[in-house]
Amino acid sequence: MAKTVKVPEIKIVEKVELPAKETAIIVVDMQNDFVKPGGKLLVPTAKDTIPKIKKLLENARSRGVKVFYTKDTHYPGDPEFKIWGDHVVKGTWGWEIVDELKPEANDIVVEKTRYDGFYGTPLDDLLRVYGIKYLVITGTVANICVLHTAGSAALRWYKVIVPVDAISALNEFDYYVALRQIDFLYKGVLVKTVDGIIFK
Repeated sequence: MAKTVKVPEIKIVEKVELPAKETAIIVVDMQNDFVKPGGKLLVPTAKDTIPKIKKLLENARSRGVKVFYTKDTHYPGDPEFKIWGDHVVKGTWGWEIVDELKPEANDIVVEKTRYDGFYGTPLDDLLRVYGIKYLVITGTVANICVLHTAGSAALRWYKVIVPVDAISALNEFDYYVALRQIDFLYKGVLVKTVDGIIFK
């Protein structure tokens, strides 16, 4: 059934200032299967976020901001394949993070087997080890792994910040659903562009 719905007001700010030592970037699932032509579960607009995320990472690293990646990870016969088909199988080309955003030596990569970057992973413990209070979340898919990770972060009382030009979804509706939930439900801060994120 096709239906047109009105998107409720979503607050998007021009700029946010964050303390570098208490902030981390989380790059969610920017892997070949989601981002590159030939990927098993291609998100059409994910490639457009690569330069935005790259710019944010360069800025963050120059200010000593900690960088984390989540890496969606599945094994043969994973029950999730009944929903999405097989994708990001560990050890395959599709599982690798895209070359343009390859993690650097001091970055931390967290393998996750579900949508939520915190579920069954050491992410929360690692963030607390480094004294992190603010999370800038980027990547794909906006209403799936980005949203579940953002929600899980908010439920642990991290302050969530999302640059809206650095996330992608399978379609426009899903994109705005994610923004609405992050703003309304999780009280995250949506920022117009990565240029509006200032590290102090």
